[in-house]
Order: sequence, then C-alpha cells, then structure tokens
Amino acid sequence: MTARHRLGPHRDPAVDRAVLEAARSLLVERGYAATSIDAIATRAGVSRPAIYRRWPSKAHLIAKAVFPDVGSEQVAPDLLAEIRKVIRGTIQLFGSAEARAAMPGLMTEMRADSGLYQKLSARLDTPTRDELAEYLPTAPRPGLDPNTLLDTIAGAALFAMCIRDIDDLDGFAESLEDLLLHGIIGMRNRTAAGDPE
Repeated sequence: MTARHRLGPHRDPAVDRAVLEAARSLLVERGYAATSIDAIATRAGVSRPAIYRRWPSKAHLIAKAVFPDVGSEQVAPDLLAEIRKVIRGTIQLFGSAEARAAMPGLMTEMRADSGLYQKLSARLDTPTRDELAEYLPTAPRPGLDPNTLLDTIAGAALFAMCIRDIDDLDGFAESLEDLLLHGIIGMRNRTAAGDPE
C-alpha cells in the first residue's frame, strides 16, 4: 500500500527534498567520488529503490541537486546588461561549495553519458544561449556567436571556481566583465587608430 504512493505522479516531494539536500551536504563533506547512492539514501532516511525511482544514476541525481533550473524573469535592457547578467549568474551557479565539488565528476560522467549532458544542457545552458542570441544582433560587431560567448563565460567560471578555487566571486566577475566588454574592444580600437600596441 505504501509503494502505491511512492510511484508515478504520486511520489512524495518530501523524499525528493531530503535526497537532494543529503546529496548536497555529502558532496561538500566527502566530494563527488565518495558521495554514493548508499550514503545519500542513509543520510536522507530513504531506500535505494526510492532514489532509483526518481533518478536513473548518481550523476543525474547530483546534477539535479546542484543545479536548479535556469531561467531568469529579469529582462536586461541591452546587450551589455545581458552579458553582465550571464556572467554573474554563471559565477553564482558554479561558485557554490556543492557545485565546485560536483563539477569535475559530472564533467567525466557527461562525456560517457550523452543523455546526462543533453538533460543538463537543456536546463542550464540552452536557455542562456537562446537569450544571448536575442541580444547579439544589436552588437556593434556583427556575426558574434552566442555559443562561443557562453562557452567563454562558462569555461572561465568553471576553471576559476573548480580549478583555481577562487573566493572573490565579485572581483572575478568584474574582471571577466571588463575583459569581455572593454578589454579586447579597447585593444582593437587602439590598433585601428594606429596607436602602438
């Protein structure tokens, strides 16, 4: 009788919350490799089958625990404001302790499981790429690719958070904004004007 309420659309949302919270806390405490389904089930006070009814693998569960759905109701007034919003949002996304612990393992898992990549991409980067694509036609330089722009922002954020393990998120955001919005453009302008490099 209990199982009837744990399957299909009648699953208990309290179980989902307990499992996701357990996964986040274990990631911070133990890291990705040591955060097993057994450990998550024990911490959450649920069974392994209860977890596997919700997520097909540890990687899918961790991805859901660490990364909420992306999509901002905030509308940027112009391209520069949109790029700033994306930079800040991406740094915030990868800057949490659980995201820093999860990403190296998730990147390996995504290379082996294209379904995981597609699911995570649909929730995280596809909406942002689509938003950038709406603004880029107004850029002073035509033909900018939203994929390259987001890859640049996300790649820089991932390396800074997960490899360099920086703590000054605001300082890094300002530096990346300056580079993308002013640094290269300023260099191009000086070169075009004939100034020595």
